[in-house]
Amino acid sequence: MTDAQETAAEPALRTTGGPRRQSPVSLPPDDVEAAPIPLLEPREGIPPVVATDEALAEVIAAFAAGTGPVAVDAERASGYRYGQRAYLVQLRREGAGTALIDPVGCPDLSGLGDALSGTEWILHAATQDLPCLREIGMIPTRLFDTELAGRLAGFPRVGLGAMVESVLGYALEKGHSAVDWSTRPLPEPWLRYAALDVELLVDLRDALEKELDRQGKLDWAHQEFDAIASAPPAPPRKDPWRRTSGMHKVRRRRQMAVVRELWTIRDQVAQRRDVSPGKVLSDTAIIEASLSLPATVQTLTALPGFGHRMGRRQLEQWQAAVDRAKALPDTELPQPGQPLTGPPPPRSWADKDPEAAARLSAARAAVSELAERITMPQENLITPDTVRRVCWEPPQDPTEENVAAALTGHGARPWQVDLVAPLLTQALLV
Repeated sequence: MTDAQETAAEPALRTTGGPRRQSPVSLPPDDVEAAPIPLLEPREGIPPVVATDEALAEVIAAFAAGTGPVAVDAERASGYRYGQRAYLVQLRREGAGTALIDPVGCPDLSGLGDALSGTEWILHAATQDLPCLREIGMIPTRLFDTELAGRLAGFPRVGLGAMVESVLGYALEKGHSAVDWSTRPLPEPWLRYAALDVELLVDLRDALEKELDRQGKLDWAHQEFDAIASAPPAPPRKDPWRRTSGMHKVRRRRQMAVVRELWTIRDQVAQRRDVSPGKVLSDTAIIEASLSLPATVQTLTALPGFGHRMGRRQLEQWQAAVDRAKALPDTELPQPGQPLTGPPPPRSWADKDPEAAARLSAARAAVSELAERITMPQENLITPDTVRRVCWEPPQDPTEENVAAALTGHGARPWQVDLVAPLLTQALLV
């Protein structure tokens, strides 16, 4: 009997009067059945939080002795703390049960990562959790991403709750997804929520594997999962201050310098205090100051985001940042926009290169038609950036072989190349 079946078999854990659905079962995305059964408690109850080396050693031994894939999840404190570190790690494996690990008490989980080396890790939206897991020493060599599997299989909603409901027929409580996971001690309802997030991941994985195999997409999924597992860490973003919300309003280089200076000081303060940068100073306040270029603290105080609740010392700190930006020589002001490393925005193609614009239009139409035919989002069939790059700078001799080589050079997986290369070859000939 699977975890899902045993959980549903507990009378106290499901709604009364409703029929129990068997699990795992893969339903078509639009299938309509009975109301989902709420999951109210983990099958073995809420496990104790592991926060000592001794307790961690026991978990490592238990999970090393377990069998089959391991379900993994991580909770961060986005919006509350600086950075994206993990504040709780949840795991579940056959023969080991569920474990909740506190990375604050156990900051090095490399021993656990080593014990699970070679084991398939099941994550939902893996690219979101892998960076914070990597920081604490947990790096999978094999994985199965249930969110990506849902996209490839054509499910219209691929959040964990929606997938568990549509595929397995159970309802997960999602009320604690945005709480401050750096809170200590963690409240029991939060821990229950966290444990339930990995309760059915193995069942979901098995059902999605069957559905992908039925659709002839399982090899495609494995190629995608391998690409995620083998991808190196993302490099630091260049000029991250340019992503300040509302930046499109800032036109002049002097104003951009104010944004850069305020963003940099805010980031330093947030890192020192270990709080979300938005709690130090809002993006709205940064943009308002850059547009107004206030001359005094009094003028700054009147701007949105610099209200009476802000202390004099803080206001002087922000005004000093504005003054530094205003005093910069023109040669040190930031340039508008960032240097392009690829093709220009598609909206300008018609003027810059009408032939390239025609190629892109034909390519987009062909990719869209194929994506609809195989029931898959276009961006999972092939990334829009890859299509743009090939259409802007096509191979000198646009044979299918050369187009395939260009797609591979831009990171497309073999299954994507097989499907898309013939379409783009035709589009390049318009």
